[in-house]
Amino acid sequence: MGSIKNEYKSFLDDIEKNIKNKEDLEYIKKRLSSFVDVIVEKVDDIANYRKEEIEQLEERQNEIEEKMSKMQGIIDNIEKDIYAEEGFDFEIVCPYCESEFIIDVDENKTEVECPECNNIIELDWTGNVDDEPEHDGCNGSCHGCHGCEDSDEDDDM
Repeated sequence: MGSIKNEYKSFLDDIEKNIKNKEDLEYIKKRLSSFVDVIVEKVDDIANYRKEEIEQLEERQNEIEEKMSKMQGIIDNIEKDIYAEEGFDFEIVCPYCESEFIIDVDENKTEVECPECNNIIELDWTGNVDDEPEHDGCNGSCHGCHGCEDSDEDDDM
């Protein structure tokens, strides 16, 4: 902006030297001054418009960053759910005493002891129901089990 002021002052000095008629000189200065005011006003308008645009862009950018942060949090939680290796609990209902208890998931573990009745419960981590026998997955080989046959003997106990 300093170079514009210098150029304006240089222009005024030049016309003062070259225009000898004082009335003409004052008219030119006055007219030039109002013309420059219009130009400066338009430049200010453009600058303010650009400033408003930048502020709107910054506001939108902040909103987008906020949304992305929330999305990243959701993605992180999904990732933890999918790839959690430790601390994942599995609820078991004992088929003998119907006691409920929780164990840590360990796919290498094939059986667990019920903390209530101390019976051994076989674990099948495949979760493939189609591979299990028709009678609710029981193959009759559980410790202390005589199969899942429907018999009147079980009702008499």
